[in-house]
Amino acid sequence: MNSTTENQITPSRIMEVGMGFWASKTLLTAVKMGLFTHLANGKLSGKEIQEKLNLHDRSLFDFLDTLVALGFLNRSGLKENATYSNSEDSNLFLDKNKPSYIGGILEMSNNRLYPFWNNLEEALTTGKPQNETKNGGKPLFEAIYADENRLREFINGMSGVQVGNFMKLARDIDFSKYDTLCDVGGSGATLSILIAKNNPHIKCISFDLPAVEPIAKENVTHFGLNDQIETRSGDFFADELPKADVITMGNILHDWGTKDKLMLIKKAYNALPEGGSLIIIENIIDDERNKNAFGLMMSLNMAIETDEGYDFTLSDFKQWAQETGFNNTRMMHLTGPASAIIAVK
Repeated sequence: MNSTTENQITPSRIMEVGMGFWASKTLLTAVKMGLFTHLANGKLSGKEIQEKLNLHDRSLFDFLDTLVALGFLNRSGLKENATYSNSEDSNLFLDKNKPSYIGGILEMSNNRLYPFWNNLEEALTTGKPQNETKNGGKPLFEAIYADENRLREFINGMSGVQVGNFMKLARDIDFSKYDTLCDVGGSGATLSILIAKNNPHIKCISFDLPAVEPIAKENVTHFGLNDQIETRSGDFFADELPKADVITMGNILHDWGTKDKLMLIKKAYNALPEGGSLIIIENIIDDERNKNAFGLMMSLNMAIETDEGYDFTLSDFKQWAQETGFNNTRMMHLTGPASAIIAVK
């Protein structure tokens, strides 16, 4: 390596990623404390924020100005003379009082995932989850579904982080030739609601475990879609899937190992008529496995959270689809790192 090349190479990217937890924890703390929700009502001074969040003098302005430098807050003035307000994206997505709030997943990341990721090395060397089960706790979903408050937080978080993808899917896919849709693992019925609103002719079923149905039903009622959306209880491991022209699964397959992935895809195939479609929404890893970093890190997160779960490529899915009987598979990009795979029977 010559001196000219050495002069062009910098450690900036290494430092940005290596110290990235600083920025992450600053944002996660602000979300947990409700800073952006307070600021959604209007500009506040540092002193006013200090009183609302019960902050100490010492790092008040370092905390707030870090969020300015990261682009999550706007500011006029400096220190004691400053007023702070939300950036546009913070105001839309981090205000708890807006339906577009995605902070649920960030709150869960702060409270659960952040400490678990400290044990990534152990996950890589043992192949075992590093969440509550490590210390004798219940498996992830069993623990979440056993506690209504925790379940609501989880459902709100999952719905919030997916809503942009679900909106694009509901708008961009032509559902005119389909009359019925079943969202498997439908959670709070967000996908069914968006598809129903964009396609008034279609009847939807939001299918999930019994503990979820009251939450889904509340959401459906809130949007006045009871005539168009049915909430139905069931267990996709124990039960056959409801029959429909379209089966959707949003971030379901990556929770499970290959055997269970194949089982779920086969159950979807059995529930569909000829010409029906299975639509998978996931952070699909690119086939070369060198571009979708979020999808790859989500797969690492599945190693931390589950016994066998992992994320996958389009090529992986095509192989499973062929094994289970599907003969026509395509992919469409949604938002950010997420895509939908459509397999036609």
